[in-house]
Amino acid sequence: MNAPRKPIQLYRLTWCLSQIIHKDEKFKKSAELAKVQLNEKAEELILKTSAYLEAKGYSPRTIRNYTSEMRYLFAFCNSKDPTLINQDDIIAYINFIKKQFGSGYDKCRMVAQACSFFYKNILRVPYIVPSAFYPRRQVKLPNILSTKQIACLIKSTTNIKHRSILAMFYGTGLRLEEMCFLKISYIDSRNGQLKVERGKGNKDRFTLLPYSLLGELRAYYLQYRPQTYLFEGRRKGYPMSNGAMQVAVKNAMVKAGFPKGRFTAHTLRHSFATHLLDSGVDLHSIKTLLGHSNIETTMVYLHLQKSKRSQLISPLDRIHKDHGQGQ
Repeated sequence: MNAPRKPIQLYRLTWCLSQIIHKDEKFKKSAELAKVQLNEKAEELILKTSAYLEAKGYSPRTIRNYTSEMRYLFAFCNSKDPTLINQDDIIAYINFIKKQFGSGYDKCRMVAQACSFFYKNILRVPYIVPSAFYPRRQVKLPNILSTKQIACLIKSTTNIKHRSILAMFYGTGLRLEEMCFLKISYIDSRNGQLKVERGKGNKDRFTLLPYSLLGELRAYYLQYRPQTYLFEGRRKGYPMSNGAMQVAVKNAMVKAGFPKGRFTAHTLRHSFATHLLDSGVDLHSIKTLLGHSNIETTMVYLHLQKSKRSQLISPLDRIHKDHGQGQ
């Protein structure tokens, strides 16, 4: 008798995972750490942390991030009672992920924040965040697309759903997860705005909704008939997954002729902010639209602003202009 066939989706998932593990040694090592069977006490503390975060109203993303970081730390120190893990153990773990995975500032900061929360609120013992062991913060300017490239990207995308996703990312400045969980009921077409509920930091806000996109969104709606979320997956009433949306954006970028892997959905958010700044919108308004907590985060777009930079003249050029070259 022939063995029952696995569903084709399972075959695809298995194949994709095998490709990732084969190509990416970092993923391999991370998977090994994730497979470590935690002791009973560690599992109990993970559940306790999750319950506390949920009761305090933290976002699902924060709950997932904090519990994942603690799970990895407990796996790294698995031979030790989790209540006896100290600052030296945490520093050793941070150095481990820096060396093995090339983890940067943001990842190490997340580990420290998760540990700080755990020790202050779950174990309730004094704990000093090992901020001195963060990697030096690198100020990297994000990649952005020009308005011409944006127009080319949208025009070259023939699938109306994918084209609507691209236009919404650029026209609203939403984050990936915010776009996935954007409900139809949050769209205010009359006032040209949409509501972001429980965005990063568990904050609500309003951002722009381009009037020029309304016709395209209506056509998309009539064709796909989403029920709850603007962009849904194969199951009606459920949001499109982060991965599926990332793939849609990635494929559109490649189809438009852009370098593979250089631009992402977040590139469209960066482009949204930079082009607003170029058009004369003040920094505080952009900060509000993006949902940034700190104005310093928004100030990175000053480095990308072309309108003012193009008017700047080097002092050497001015000397050459005023006095003539070689004088």
